[in-house]
Amino acid sequence: MYDPRMKKLADVLVNYSIKLQKGETVYIEAFDIPAEMVELMISAVYEAGGIPLISQKSPRALRKLYSGADEASMKLFGEVELEKMKRSQAYIGMRGSSNTTEHSDVPAEKMALYRKYWWQPVHINWRLPKTKWVVLRWPTPSMAQLAEMSTEAFEDFYFNTTTLDYKRMSDAMDPLVKLMSKTDRVRLVAPGTDLTFSIKGIPVIKCDGHMNIPDGEVYTAPVKDSVNGVIHYNTRSLYDGKIFDNMSFKYRDGKIIEATSSDTKGMNQILDTDEGARYVGEFAIGLNPFVTKPMLDTLFDEKICGSFHFTPGNSYDDAFNGNRSAVHWDIVLIQTKQCGGGEIWFDDVLIRKDGIFVLDELKGLNPENLA
Repeated sequence: MYDPRMKKLADVLVNYSIKLQKGETVYIEAFDIPAEMVELMISAVYEAGGIPLISQKSPRALRKLYSGADEASMKLFGEVELEKMKRSQAYIGMRGSSNTTEHSDVPAEKMALYRKYWWQPVHINWRLPKTKWVVLRWPTPSMAQLAEMSTEAFEDFYFNTTTLDYKRMSDAMDPLVKLMSKTDRVRLVAPGTDLTFSIKGIPVIKCDGHMNIPDGEVYTAPVKDSVNGVIHYNTRSLYDGKIFDNMSFKYRDGKIIEATSSDTKGMNQILDTDEGARYVGEFAIGLNPFVTKPMLDTLFDEKICGSFHFTPGNSYDDAFNGNRSAVHWDIVLIQTKQCGGGEIWFDDVLIRKDGIFVLDELKGLNPENLA
């Protein structure tokens, strides 16, 4: 007997998130996912008339693969993965791991090879612009521990969050999309943060369950050279298997000219990956009412209600500001009262204060109206 929560999630992923059509191939990349869930995904794809292309991977095995790879072998891995992606019209990435820092001791130069020859050509250059895609984490005891919850309570939270009424959320996002599309100047204020930039002319995209699960954000990008000021993030961030805390950036004319954190050297190595890594590729506002605190998992943390993320690196094609990079680092700042408060201003009008929208047309996005 299959878990009905898993069955519901499989239905959401196949029939809502990617809207798989008859005859389409979907590449399902499963990292340490229970066989039961993979089976349910296969069944859902067949029921929709699609073709499931399955790849099951282990983060622990990948650690060995990355650590021993040279440039030639990493190119080969990337070429094989790219061929799978090219043969697919859709992609579902299901990412589980019993140890979220499994790749923390992979040498930085090896992870740079991975980003250059595998991640960028396969995911940034092909999957993002040329397939229907959705990615999600899988609930594990290690994730429950990071969320400071019991395994059972975290699983309940996970399935409530991933299978919420995305259509209702989508409708509530429309006024924010309309407002952002008319906005030129943005100002972000929080403890240690005073940042200004323009979003004029950059498309605004709502994330309502079609690309990430859980979902709940509206994103755009700053005009590339318009960012000035300072930002101090109040959440930790996991990138390339390493944890960064107390992160601060100083911007001048769009570029990060100073970056410090709990691991300043490691952070700057990432920001020096290429020219685009020190410019910002995304500005997004988090809206998911069930995600209320950080748990060191980007796909959850970037959706925190009352947060925003400001992302060094690559800009998405659908909200493109001209910046290209092998890096795309979503780092979150929470503006709720519990986390120090903060404000978002659009063209000198206060839009959100302490994580709560204050304009009447946006109040439908406040947590009491979405949960």
